[in-house]
Amino acid sequence: MKRRLMMKTVLAAVAAISLGTSAYAQDFSERTLKLGLQNPKGHPAEMGAQKFAELVSKGSGDKIKIKIFAGGVLGGDQQTVSSVQGGTVDMTILNSGILASHVKEMAIYDFPFLFGNAQEADTIVDGPFGQGLHKKLEDKGIVGLAYWELGFRNITNGVRPITKVEDIAGLKLRVIPNPINLDWVKALGANPVPLAWPEVYTALEQKAVDGQENPVTVIQANKLDEVQKHLALTRHVYNPQSVIISKKTWDGFSDAEKKLFAEAALEAGKYQREVSRQKENEALELLKKGGMQVTELPEAEVAKLREKMKPVIAQHAAAAGQETVDAINAELAKLRK
Repeated sequence: MKRRLMMKTVLAAVAAISLGTSAYAQDFSERTLKLGLQNPKGHPAEMGAQKFAELVSKGSGDKIKIKIFAGGVLGGDQQTVSSVQGGTVDMTILNSGILASHVKEMAIYDFPFLFGNAQEADTIVDGPFGQGLHKKLEDKGIVGLAYWELGFRNITNGVRPITKVEDIAGLKLRVIPNPINLDWVKALGANPVPLAWPEVYTALEQKAVDGQENPVTVIQANKLDEVQKHLALTRHVYNPQSVIISKKTWDGFSDAEKKLFAEAALEAGKYQREVSRQKENEALELLKKGGMQVTELPEAEVAKLREKMKPVIAQHAAAAGQETVDAINAELAKLRK
C-alpha cells in the first residue's frame, strides 16, 4: 500500500515537470483571462504579453489561457484600468505614471530626467522602492505583478525640426492626461493637449495637434512617421510600465496560480526589456527610412531643457509626496556613487 502511494506521488511529480507546471495540475483551474494594452502587435510590450501568456499556459498545464487585446481595442488606459478594477478586464500593461490617479506616489515615474539610463530604472523599480508603490495599488482593487518598460520618450511634430529648446514653443503636443505632463509642456511654451492613446493617430493626421512624445519603438510601431515629419531625440522622460491584474481575479486564484503569475510576469519582463532595448535602434532606422527627419539636441540645449523642467519637478514633488521624492533620490544617489 505504501509503495503504491509513493509511486503515485512520484508519477504526479513527473507529470507536473513534463507539463512545465510549478505545482500539481489540480492546483490550477480552467479559465481564460482578458489582457488589454494600448500597444499594437509587434511592439515590445505586446511581445512581452505574448511571452507572459505562453509561460502561464505552459506553467498551468494549458489550463489557464490569456487572450490579448492589443492596440487599445478595449479603450484608453484609464478606461482599461477602471475595467480591471471592476473585474471585467483581468489584466493590463501601462505606463506606471498613469496610475498616479489611483496612487499619487506613482506620479514620480513621470518626472522629467529622473533616470540617467535604463539600468538605473530597472534597479529602482525592481527593488523595495518600486515594489512598495505597487503594494499601494491593492487598496484600489489592483495588484502589481512586475515592471516592464516603454523606454525614453522623444518629441515628434509635423511643423518644424527641433534643434533648440525654443523650437518647442507654440507647438500643440499631445500628452498623457497627467498634471505633470501638462505642466512641463507649458513650461516649454508649448500647448499640451491631453488625449487617450487610441485618438492620437487621427488627431495628428487631421492636424488637431502638431505633435506628441513617445519612445521611438512606440512611434514606429504605430506608424506615426505617416503623419509626422520631425523627430527630436530629447529622451526627457523614462517610462517603466506596470503589469497589473484585477484584485477580484487575483483573490480567486489558488496559491499555486498566484505564484505562477508572479513568476511569469518577472520572467516575461526580462524578455520584454531585452526586446525593447534591441528594437530601439532598429525602430529609429525604420523611421528614418520612412522619411522622418531626426535631430538631436546639443548638450547645451539639453542642459537648458533640464533647467526649464526643474520648477515643474519642484512643484509636483508635493503632489507625489516629498517622502517619495526623497526616497527615490536617495536610492539613485547610492547607485551613482
